[in-house]
Amino acid sequence: MPGYRKLGRPSAHRKSMLRNLVTDLLREGRIQTTEMRAKEARREAEKLITLAKNTTGETNVKNRRQAMEFIFDESVVSKLFDEIGPKYADRQGGYTRILKLGPRRGDAAEVVFLELV
Repeated sequence: MPGYRKLGRPSAHRKSMLRNLVTDLLREGRIQTTEMRAKEARREAEKLITLAKNTTGETNVKNRRQAMEFIFDESVVSKLFDEIGPKYADRQGGYTRILKLGPRRGDAAEVVFLELV
């Protein structure tokens, strides 16, 4: 088992899709997607929020650069480090929540909300 879901996409497309999902989640605070995509996006989002929590001195610049490698939008990175990271400073994990909405009408895929706690 490779440790991640392939989601029926080539690796470049999968990475781009996850980057978009995480960027939108951090920008909006809540997104609607399928359950498998949400579970993969959750992994990446939690890693980025942990990066944003640990900001002291020079590690702040390093962590911002690491976040910029994954997130497309600079304003989202600023929001991550200025608002979201300090909000979860005393929390040990579990920054996101998945709420099930039910099956999608067209293909019966399980649709969920992925949101920041």
